[in-house]
Amino acid sequence: MKNKSFLAFDLGATSGRSILGTLENNRLQMKELTRFPNQMLQIGNHFHWNIYSLFEHFKAALAAAKQEDVEISSIGIDTWGVDFALIAKDGTILGAPYAYRDPHTDGMPAKYFEIVSREKVYGLTGIQVMNFNSLYQLFALKQANNSLLEAASEMLFMPDALSYLLTGNKVVEYTIASTSQILNPKTKQFESQLLEAAGVSPSILGPIVMPGHVIGTLTDTLAEESELGKVPVIAVAGHDTGSAVAAVPAENERFAYLSSGTWSLMGIEVKDAIINDETFALNFTNEGGIEGTTRFLKNITGMWLLEQCLKEWKKEGITYAYEKLVKMAESAPAFQTLIDPDHVSFANPVSMTKAITEYCLATGQPAPSNHAEFVRCIFESLSLKYKYVLGKIKGLAPFPIEKLHVIGGGSKNPLLNQWTANAIGIPVIAGPSEATSIGNIMIQAKAAGCVETLTEMRQIIRESVHLEEFLPENSAEWEAAYQRFLSIVENK
Repeated sequence: MKNKSFLAFDLGATSGRSILGTLENNRLQMKELTRFPNQMLQIGNHFHWNIYSLFEHFKAALAAAKQEDVEISSIGIDTWGVDFALIAKDGTILGAPYAYRDPHTDGMPAKYFEIVSREKVYGLTGIQVMNFNSLYQLFALKQANNSLLEAASEMLFMPDALSYLLTGNKVVEYTIASTSQILNPKTKQFESQLLEAAGVSPSILGPIVMPGHVIGTLTDTLAEESELGKVPVIAVAGHDTGSAVAAVPAENERFAYLSSGTWSLMGIEVKDAIINDETFALNFTNEGGIEGTTRFLKNITGMWLLEQCLKEWKKEGITYAYEKLVKMAESAPAFQTLIDPDHVSFANPVSMTKAITEYCLATGQPAPSNHAEFVRCIFESLSLKYKYVLGKIKGLAPFPIEKLHVIGGGSKNPLLNQWTANAIGIPVIAGPSEATSIGNIMIQAKAAGCVETLTEMRQIIRESVHLEEFLPENSAEWEAAYQRFLSIVENK
């Protein structure tokens, strides 16, 4: 097979990257070309995205790709979910897109549920209710008589809006659309009644395309300016988690995944959405995946807890290398204090160490007395929380779960991976850490005809990246700790 190179734009809520991926002899090689900030603009009391600044960074990345002296077969973009740009009749992007952290959606779900019940919204979409979901953003704009919404003829989710700037063509990609709480995962179409209840015309959303769709080519101006020519732009899994899950190096369907970082997402890949009273009560969500699959998952607080502690200690003049943190955790007493990582008190406290201390005292446990004990408490509690959520998933999954694949930055934490394996009682496969950009590139490769199926994609990924397996140990100790964990979190 001839070598093919692909350009991936992978955007998070604080920064973005351009990655060159080259497929050679069924092996994938990756190279970061550029890295750039993605900063929210605060204008008055509102928060926006500077889409034009991102476009300028994209142009710089195209110039960097030209310097690599390789033929770029295609380009793909993935971003965070829910946010969108409004487009005027003449094709102009109206203003700066609102950011999901904008307070204008505070209280909007409850107000919307006075029109359409919470149960009905979940029953139609299978998406967990969060203030910032696109449905409530649109509702907030309508309630405020927002002039931009009044002038808009279309809306494009962020990866689609950025692809529009590159190509001049407008599409609505399935996986990013699925985060909106407007899409029905069973019909894979938008629910007009939800938009109408918000006072928004359903015509604002165009037809849906699936990952792998060719949006168009670089505009004449960009083709000439970058000297790359008319490179195709592909609708990949526009939602970054969708691209990440596409990169899970699984051998069959009998797996769960944990996208592990500041926040964690644990779930399974299923053919059909799972929507019932139990998933509603447990706040599970159903988001779009590639090849028409559904990502059935739950959000879990991740390394946020540790990151906030480290910030505090840094202010005290103490910083720790990662290797040191691992040794500290190993040296502290086992299962001394356990917390529920998702407890509301840890959402955004002024002091994370104080919040953990107060939680421990309120649950009749000794508070951590030094930094090592804080680290151990967090790692053990996360592992046991993963066991808790995985147990719920097992009860709802249409197949047995034999392995847990850990992807993202957390896959590089061997201690947490081992403790997770100990807690859940099944093997943990760690890697790749760069799952999102790998998924983005491999979807482009599939669109180019380099691979035909998701199974083939995952085989190439398995053979291209380093994976580490962690087998369960000390099962009896961890089961005893889990029973104590349950008694703490279910009574708090």
